[in-house]
Amino acid sequence: MFRSEYKVEGGKLIKVQLNKDDGRIGAIKITGDFFMYPEGLIEDLEKFLIGCPLNETIIIETIRKFIEEKGITLLGVAPEDFARCIIKAGEGVG
Repeated sequence: MFRSEYKVEGGKLIKVQLNKDDGRIGAIKITGDFFMYPEGLIEDLEKFLIGCPLNETIIIETIRKFIEEKGITLLGVAPEDFARCIIKAGEGVG
């Protein structure tokens, strides 16, 4: 399992643990001190990302689509921040 942490400008922290499967997200766990409302949807986001290629642009688009479909509010983080942390973990950096 690969791990990464990313400190967002302004102070919020994102932590990612993931397994890779042929250049794609095989399993992922996202934690940190950011706010997502409704809170329970972080697990749904993790499931939504499984199978996604480890490509920053595609991950950003995938997260944006999920947020729009579910009507999620993010505070202190953006899809780009999640993507950076996921890519770092996928590269084994962090």
